[in-house]
Amino acid sequence: MEDIKTFSLSRHSRLFSLSDNSRDYLFVQAVDHPYLEEPYRAESYAIAFLKEGGIHLRAGLIGYAVDAPSIIALGPSVIRSFRKRSDLMKMDILFFKDTFLLERYASLFFQLKHNFFENSDLHVLPLKDHYIARFKRIFELIDLTKSVANYHQDDIVRSYIFALIYEIDAYYRQYSSNSQTALKTHPLFSKFSVLLAKNYMHERKLEFYARHLYVTSKHLSSAIKKQTGKSAVEWINQSITLEAKVLLQNRTLTVSQISNMFNFSDQSVFGKFFKANAGLSPIEYRNKF
Repeated sequence: MEDIKTFSLSRHSRLFSLSDNSRDYLFVQAVDHPYLEEPYRAESYAIAFLKEGGIHLRAGLIGYAVDAPSIIALGPSVIRSFRKRSDLMKMDILFFKDTFLLERYASLFFQLKHNFFENSDLHVLPLKDHYIARFKRIFELIDLTKSVANYHQDDIVRSYIFALIYEIDAYYRQYSSNSQTALKTHPLFSKFSVLLAKNYMHERKLEFYARHLYVTSKHLSSAIKKQTGKSAVEWINQSITLEAKVLLQNRTLTVSQISNMFNFSDQSVFGKFFKANAGLSPIEYRNKF
């Protein structure tokens, strides 16, 4: 959606007090992460290696209490926010655009084959065994490559990104049989989540989701509540509210335009909905920025 505001690489550079090198990737060694508690999207992919301490991550509607050592993988479409979890925090982060990664790669669907960038079940990878040393070594090599001028620097960094993606994929293939994802434990919620992700911008009625999942509204609501602690309607409302928060940060959009994007009958109905779910009116939320 072209109207959704995203964090550019330049903005990430300023956020971490780095000079803007105008490249399609950015390597950051964060000692004290700037905790962005308001939701946002980024124009780039991100792979982060949490080396020490912890951080609170919210990706979409899912919250993670992330402790080191862990890998975090986020795609551009993922709405994310961060909160402080511990006083100690050391994390290496690699931001990169798909144009940079695929510049010399034939397949335009490479990232789609590795869905941990977009799958809410797979954003956080707690590391174990020899994988800790493997990821640590790759990030050390990236740091070494960035610290010394080299004609092939971009190509070398690109190769390390591919290595990271393959290592993450290998890790999941090795350990996925022992992990309990939402798909395995709550198949109805998993199907509901996929349907919700595709339709929340224009459908907020419970009946729509129940009909497409071939269950009654009552069954869907009670099953989702039992599985997750939140009703299906709460998931729908929170998805809309989260998206609305991101859109409201774009001042080129009027509240009326945002209301229309969600198919509300008028701006006042959207305003009441947003305040009931966010605790602030759309204008009050926008004025926070």
